[in-house]
This record gives sequence, structure tokens and C-alpha cells, in this order.
Amino acid sequence: MKIIQKAFTTISLLVTLLVFSSSAYAACGKVKLGDFDWDSANVHTAITQFILEKGYGCKVEVTKGSTSPIMAALYDQQLDIVTEVWRDNIVQQIMDNIAKGNIIELGINTPESGQGFYVDKATSDKYGLKHVNDMKSAKIAALFADPEAPGKGRMTSCISGWTCYTINFVKHKVYGLDKFYTNFDPGSGGALDAAIAGGFKKGKPVFTYYWEPTGLMGKVDLVKLQEPAYEAKCWSEMMVVVEDIKANGPEVYKPTCAAAYVDMALTKAASTRFANIPENKPVLDFIRKYSIPTALVNSSLAFYMDESGGDMEETAVNFLSNSNIWKSWVPADVASKIKAAL
Repeated sequence: MKIIQKAFTTISLLVTLLVFSSSAYAACGKVKLGDFDWDSANVHTAITQFILEKGYGCKVEVTKGSTSPIMAALYDQQLDIVTEVWRDNIVQQIMDNIAKGNIIELGINTPESGQGFYVDKATSDKYGLKHVNDMKSAKIAALFADPEAPGKGRMTSCISGWTCYTINFVKHKVYGLDKFYTNFDPGSGGALDAAIAGGFKKGKPVFTYYWEPTGLMGKVDLVKLQEPAYEAKCWSEMMVVVEDIKANGPEVYKPTCAAAYVDMALTKAASTRFANIPENKPVLDFIRKYSIPTALVNSSLAFYMDESGGDMEETAVNFLSNSNIWKSWVPADVASKIKAAL
């Protein structure tokens, strides 16, 4: 009888362990993702959401906005994870909030990215526009006339809620571009893309801020203007002025230096509240392993723009169906669930 009871106890324990193992990811709970108002971030959020929901059984809530409010919500523990952080644009914020214990970093999202001031190649070639200094004349500015600011040209810039808008504002002053151009806020990432694509479609000169990876970069021929070379000390000095302006308005601008954007690796981050919950370890392990080469991000963005009709979930499914890179991010049982959901 004791042998039978012992055997029954052993079987019960094994069953319990098997049930716990198979349901471990189902107990994921809610994950709050922070997303931004530009396409590459949307793609990463969509892929992450699909994997968390279908593979780990999480209930995912996505909050979208511009850089400042989304990162502030992460620092304030209102959001759990952000999968695309343009770290070098907000490096002091990141370091301050790591020091305060508000966030942890989770490694590289995209190994290479670029950003800067661009002119369409046809205009660059015709007028020899290769450096920001080449833009500083009334004759050149007239090529990019701003209909809302007579006598000035327009550089289509970042959205005002993005840190790069203020960086570009400061750069305009340092380089002397502000005498010739407005630092124009297009209002949204979509409007920025439309302004660039519209200029090419109409055969009109384009002067704009832009970045990659993006799908649009594969469709238009833009030349990046040279700037003073990136130098960490100068960049740090400039960012002090940028953060002061963001907090107190453009009137507090102080003379500073400026330099080119560094070609940076994009990163990921989580709130410490979320990271300190032991049950969230499988999710954090997945996010740490999540990394996509720039070329693959560009192809997903091209699919999003050209074939999905702007459907982010369809874009995520397309990526997961046509690439095996994601299988190295998750355990085999999670991968099986994701594959079954595609």
C-alpha cells in the first residue's frame, strides 16, 4: 500500500511539474509597451506584441506617442518596455534614470542607424550642395522656399515632441542656418514622409531631416549633408543646451558647439518595477535577445509601406513568416506557439 501511495505521489508531482512548465508563459499577465510615432518603432512594437501575445500568453497594452512623453512614462514606471530607444539623442536622460534606478537597459535593438540633414540628389548635384555650409545663401534658400515664412527657405525637421527637433533647432543656430531657413515641424512622422515623397513626385527640391532604417530611404535618393564630425565632448555640451530648451523654452538658448549625429546602435529598455518582478524574467530574456539587422528592418518597413496598407500586425506576421532569426530569441515551446499562430 505504501509503495502504491509513493508511486501515486510521484506521478502527481510529475503531473504538477508538467502542468506548471506548460503554463509558465500563460501566467505572463499584462505587459505595457511604449511605442513612438515613427514607422521603425511601430514595426518593432508590432513584432514584440505578436510574440508576447501568441508565444507567452501575455496581455499586451500599447501606448503610442512622441519621445518625451513615452520616455517620461517609462521613467515613471507607467510603462514596462520600450523596444526602440534612440539612446544617443537622449543619453543624459538615460544615464540619469539608470542612476536613479528607474530603468534598466536591455541591449541592442538595431546595430546601425543614421540621421542628419539631407538634400535630394538632383539639387545637390546641380548646385554642389555637400556640406551644411553650402546651404547658407539666399539663392540656395530660395530653392526651398517656405510659403509660411516669406524670404526664408524651409528645412522639414522632426516633430516638435521628438528630441531631434530641439537638436535641429540648436544646430540651425550654431551653423547659421536659422538666418536662411525655418526649422519646420511637419506635425507627424507620416507628414514628414509625405513631404519628402511629395517633393520627389513633383520634382521639387527637398531639404529635410531624416533617418534610417526606414522604408522611404529605399525609394528616394537623398544626399546627407556633411557637418562638423561627431565629437562626444561637443555633443554633451550641446545636449545640456537642448535639455534646457526642452524644459524652459527656446528663449533660454545659449551659444554652444554642434556636431553631426553619431551613427548609433538603437537600444531597448525596461522600467525597474517591471524588471524586478521575478515572473517577468522570461519576457526580459526574450527582449534582451531581440535584435534585427538594419537591412531586415528596412525590408519590413518597405513591406509595411508598399504591401500591408499600413497594417502593423500584417507586417509583424510577414516578418515572422519569412525570417528565422526570431527563433533564437525564444525557447522552443514558445517558438512552436508562435509558428502555430502565423
